[in-house]
Amino acid sequence: MDIETQHTERDRSSHPSDSEQPSDPKGPEGRSRSAFAGRITDWVPGGRITVVLLALLLFLLLVSTFVLQPFQIPSGSMERGLRIGDRVLVNKLAYRFDGRPRRGDVVVFDGTGGFGHGDYIKRVVGVGGDHVVCCDKEGRIRVNGQSVDESAFLYPGDRPSSVPFDVVVPDGTLFVLGDHRADSSDSRDHLGSPGGGMVPLDDVIGRADWIVWPFGHATRLDRPDAYARVPDAEADAGAVSGAEAGAARREDADG
Repeated sequence: MDIETQHTERDRSSHPSDSEQPSDPKGPEGRSRSAFAGRITDWVPGGRITVVLLALLLFLLLVSTFVLQPFQIPSGSMERGLRIGDRVLVNKLAYRFDGRPRRGDVVVFDGTGGFGHGDYIKRVVGVGGDHVVCCDKEGRIRVNGQSVDESAFLYPGDRPSSVPFDVVVPDGTLFVLGDHRADSSDSRDHLGSPGGGMVPLDDVIGRADWIVWPFGHATRLDRPDAYARVPDAEADAGAVSGAEAGAARREDADG
């Protein structure tokens, strides 16, 4: 047996060459990133803490721009549900993926031009094609021939409207009202203005989904059931056409 050869091979295997040494788990790319991060923290005053805070602020800015935006209630036009100073979270993705505002949604929109300057928050009463009338014999708003009981969210003591109106909402727009009808500047006040008091869908910033401040008033803003029985605009159009035809026949008979 060649003992010397065996010892030589054993010694060689027990002392690996440099090429067989374990590599750095980070690798060149990982070391490069670490060095770059180290240079950033050295350059920024305050070091790592400042970098973390800046990254957090950037994240919050992106969320506020594209996902959720806080909005402070500036007036009493949406009382009793939304009080002056309340802060709500506006869901900016609610209508971005083929979704559209629905009757009863509370929306924030850019009122520049049609309503004034700045953002407004109101409740959607009519969507494109809807026939909205105030008021029926009981003083309720009627949408597409269906009377709507808004008592669950109207400000106590308010009537649905002290201003009569009869409008058909153009496609691509919304008819909006405040819940505190006696203290709200909304679609009713701009019926004779350019745009007819309607809010273009492109001006809608998002849907108000949560009251987040003050904590004692925090709650989710659910869509009320008041508009659940309102038929589609097409159905109302057929009913209106039938009524008009009936009236025309009566007039012919009387003539």
